[in-house]
Amino acid sequence: MELMHGNIVIIGIMVLILLLPVMVFFSRKKNGRFYRGTKASNTHRIRQSKLYKSLNTRYLILTAVMITGLVGSVISSLFLIARPYKNNEVTSGVKKRDIILCLDVSYSLYDLNIEITEYLKQVVAGLEGDRFGINIFNASSVTYVPLTDDYDYVIEKLDDLNEYFVDQKEYMEVYEPLYELPDFPDDMRESCDELESKLLYFDNGTRFASERGSSLIGEGLATALYSLPYLEDSERTRVIIMCTDNELNSNGEDIVNLSDAAALCQKNKVTMFGIFPSEEIFYTPELYDYSECLSEFAAAAEKTGGKCYVRTADQSVSEIVEDIQKQEAMLVNVVQTRQTEDMPKVPFITLIICLAAFSLAGLVLQK
Repeated sequence: MELMHGNIVIIGIMVLILLLPVMVFFSRKKNGRFYRGTKASNTHRIRQSKLYKSLNTRYLILTAVMITGLVGSVISSLFLIARPYKNNEVTSGVKKRDIILCLDVSYSLYDLNIEITEYLKQVVAGLEGDRFGINIFNASSVTYVPLTDDYDYVIEKLDDLNEYFVDQKEYMEVYEPLYELPDFPDDMRESCDELESKLLYFDNGTRFASERGSSLIGEGLATALYSLPYLEDSERTRVIIMCTDNELNSNGEDIVNLSDAAALCQKNKVTMFGIFPSEEIFYTPELYDYSECLSEFAAAAEKTGGKCYVRTADQSVSEIVEDIQKQEAMLVNVVQTRQTEDMPKVPFITLIICLAAFSLAGLVLQK
């Protein structure tokens, strides 16, 4: 406990110490004078009597109680005026994050997308106060889950996405090679049609403008960026986790390319972390240079202050996401403020007790 105006107590006690001897002096001087009534002689015997001694002891005790109560009341009042208080460190909140998962859902990335959606369900389940959203893209971009802190809903949608990627895997590994045969097996046609109809639920959105090409990475990142609210004045930490192989297949001029989208992220203080497939599962290496695609994607991530990770046998998606969470851009800051709390309870109770003792002693003395 501290005193906001401690000098008041010091000055008050000094004044009290100076006044007490003066009060005692004038009290004794007054008691030594005879004003009226009849003087009695030979009072020695009376002072020796048990009744007198008892009454005198009672008088001295009550007087001491009165003086103690009076002094205690004054000192307690001084402490109340000095305003006792204590400082509390109050956690007024946590600087939370807006996290966007941006997935390239072209059929070349189903293995990586299966792994990341499966693991991120665990990550989302452990969030508290952060908002999480999902953007998916191919020839066109879709805000699949707007920013929300309804984690059950996010996990449900991640489950749906995971099922979509599992269906992609089945299609690419089982049915897609059959189209190269002279005749598609009739006994598999029905199951293939059923699978294609399931895939269309997502494909109708992400391949809406398929004539423009596929894997339009820059537009996917830009769409994820502009799905964040209050870009210019947000006080929340904002992060995009993007998964792609950066195999741009554009049939015309991009609305925004990857470098420009990264510059927009940098301008708006949004950090992008990239997850890139390993060279062993890189799609169509005969058409795209792995090192070139990786270096361009890594440069974009670093421009925003983020980092690019390669999913390898030695570094799983879970390890990548755990490392992303340790990055400075992903750290949350506890917002603490110092709050002053008044503590008048003890001096107030002491004042009441002292006043009660002073009053009771005075009443008894009057009888």
